[in-house]
Amino acid sequence: MNGRTRIATVMRHKKPDRIPVMCQLATGHLYLNTSHKPHEVWFNSESWVRAAVEMQQRYQFDGILVNLPGRPDDILDGLVELEETKDGERLTFDTGETVLVPWDDNAIYDPGTSGRKERFDFDTDDPDDLDNVDDLARYVWGVYHIPWLPDKNHKGPLDTVPEYFYKTIDLARDLTNGEVSIHGECFSPFTHYMELVGYELALVNLLMDPAKAHALLERLTVASVAWAVGQAERGADAVLISSAFAGGPMISTDMYKEFVIPYESQVTAAVKAEGVPVYTHTCGSIGDRLKLMVDTGTNGIDTLDPPPLGTVELKIAKEEVGSDVFIKGNMDPVYLLTAKTEAEIIEHAQDRIHTGKPGSGYILSTACSVSPLVEPWKLELLTPTAEHLGQYDTSSV
Repeated sequence: MNGRTRIATVMRHKKPDRIPVMCQLATGHLYLNTSHKPHEVWFNSESWVRAAVEMQQRYQFDGILVNLPGRPDDILDGLVELEETKDGERLTFDTGETVLVPWDDNAIYDPGTSGRKERFDFDTDDPDDLDNVDDLARYVWGVYHIPWLPDKNHKGPLDTVPEYFYKTIDLARDLTNGEVSIHGECFSPFTHYMELVGYELALVNLLMDPAKAHALLERLTVASVAWAVGQAERGADAVLISSAFAGGPMISTDMYKEFVIPYESQVTAAVKAEGVPVYTHTCGSIGDRLKLMVDTGTNGIDTLDPPPLGTVELKIAKEEVGSDVFIKGNMDPVYLLTAKTEAEIIEHAQDRIHTGKPGSGYILSTACSVSPLVEPWKLELLTPTAEHLGQYDTSSV
């Protein structure tokens, strides 16, 4: 089996030759361990994909999560200064906007003197008037990670997808020759809502004005569906719904039922209608809502942060939802950062393999992104460990 067929088999709860391995790498990990400059990885689609494929090949991962949309070719045409500082590469644009790309972390955007409106005003703006939502500086950056969206068709909250968005998906498929599982990513409606309004006000207004929050979530679901379905149609082997803010203690389980399930369900249904698996990434404390996550119609659950980062014990997760969805993750990314020996890494991976392997449906992965500062030799141990300890008897399959 190759990585693509191995992960496809596990997502269907069938037995592959062995447990697949697929970690999501923090963007800073690409900066530190490839020859590409940080701003090139962030703003150039080809640089990001080549860096991601280089690390996938080094670690022998079975899949790649394409978590940045493609960039337009002219995105840096307005660049007036590129300065290397102790904190990272600082880009200044002719609009007055700046972006700091740290040497080992995600880029940081500042609208500067551009005068652009930054977010939706919950008190005064109308949820039915979101035609220019892509002009809101902080929302666009928070969801799509570029300062602005050129060539966007103003019909609502991105219910049409710019062609350049697909560049990362296309190139990743081309460079891996169809042998690696390529996963797209979209943000959930709830994440769109948090980025549109601002985190604090978004949460407060779930209580203060739930009707308006629902109206926004309904409109923003269009954006999630459009980008998720677009990637499925483009040939992604799976689509990840990133719903980072939907865990505890950000929102209660009752809030999850009210403000997450109705809208994520629309996204999962739309992707599944394309015949493509869809799974959900929610960080932190989700041990109390695993079954609720299944209620969204998702095919899989990602991260499964173990204590103390989160509240998920892999054995319990397998028992509660392992027959309903595939699960991916649960290796402690902080432990990977602090462990000192090969034996420690192998033992940690072995524990997850032993627990996740029975019945298939498990992908070995860190619970969340691999820290930029994790030494590559540690990740190089994971696939050989899975090859040695994670094999299935497929003679009767």
